[in-house]
Amino acid sequence: MTRSSELSFEQKLRNYADLTVQIGAGVQPGQRVLVQAPVETAPLARLIVDAAYRAGASFADVRWDDDAVVLSRFQNAPDGTFETISRWRVDAEMEVAEAGGSVIAIRATNPNLLGSVDAARVSAHQRALATYRRPYSQRVMTNRLNWNLISAPIPEWAGLMFPGMSDEAAVQAQWDAIFAATRADQPDPIAAWHAHLQTLKQRRELLTERQFQALHFLGQGGGTDLTVGLADDHIWGGGSAVTAPVDGVPGGITFTANIPTEEVWTAPHRERVDGVVFSTKPLSYNGTLITGIRIRFEGGRIVEASAEQGEATLQQMIDTDEGSHRLGEVALVPNSSPISRSGLFFYNTLYDENAASHIAIGAAYRFNISGGVEMDSESFAAKGGNESLTHVDWMIGSGQIDVDGIRKDGTREPVMRAGEFVI
Repeated sequence: MTRSSELSFEQKLRNYADLTVQIGAGVQPGQRVLVQAPVETAPLARLIVDAAYRAGASFADVRWDDDAVVLSRFQNAPDGTFETISRWRVDAEMEVAEAGGSVIAIRATNPNLLGSVDAARVSAHQRALATYRRPYSQRVMTNRLNWNLISAPIPEWAGLMFPGMSDEAAVQAQWDAIFAATRADQPDPIAAWHAHLQTLKQRRELLTERQFQALHFLGQGGGTDLTVGLADDHIWGGGSAVTAPVDGVPGGITFTANIPTEEVWTAPHRERVDGVVFSTKPLSYNGTLITGIRIRFEGGRIVEASAEQGEATLQQMIDTDEGSHRLGEVALVPNSSPISRSGLFFYNTLYDENAASHIAIGAAYRFNISGGVEMDSESFAAKGGNESLTHVDWMIGSGQIDVDGIRKDGTREPVMRAGEFVI
């Protein structure tokens, strides 16, 4: 058997592209595919296009992104212009979704790209973009297309992860970390992913059966003391999912939205979250690094919020709309996950959320509530589901966090101890 250390970089990159298309997006014969990619990641994007065609795609196209262009706008454009958005970029996503196609995004950006930019400019643009993009976002939140999110190195991000190295060495070190986290460095990554997804399936089914009324997060030695009520008739997700039918498209496609993924998650009850919670890792949000987050909830709503760095951006995020003052996701990740064991901080939510349990401010996924995909907004809210223009995950777990499941009769069952599952 070939050992992972014997695989060439080129083979690992091909493995990564193949698992993105097969395990991630689940591309089907005859589907259109849209790949969103930073210009620096062109070699990977091209391999994904090739893999999509080999999977039977009828048409695969790429929409290119560029950090330098984004930064130039926020530094130089005149005030009052930041609610202008490129609608064609969103229209491209919606066109593919409406055609029953698949969208793959390579997310790679400088985590602190907009750290020196006026937070109000970024907030104005983000709100306008989220408003126009809402129909597409609703398809994502209801599993009405097979989509996938991955990442790839760029020098600015790699340099932050591996300071003191040359750009070339940092990028290579970051590739090594990404290949390990995504299992692309294994001889048969597809088989490895099937086994991993089965483990996540078993865990999510067990938690769904328990139907805890709430989860209690308690930091050893103080700090976090948070009770997260769970939505009525909640369903835990984790690993792969199956598309729902929409507009004549039959659904039934199995896909894994995030690669890597180590979490199981569900919908909190929008009115039943109480207590104080501290972040355990920084959050990179819209090009700004936010550290030392402390938030207090009463009756499900954020009543106090602060941060050691990036507090203005945190407040802008919370003030997006009414729903962004509440939670839309609670996720459990063992402290022994491969990403956590690596000891690396990625400055990237896709990776860092899979190193630690986390919560998300904003919209809940409708499929996390039984029947939620078909519900109107009033019925969804009555079950505890939250709606918002935004959905932002941030990390609250560590090897110092215990989690109990609280049943309807008030009795408790240990779920995690010192960051590890005991259930």
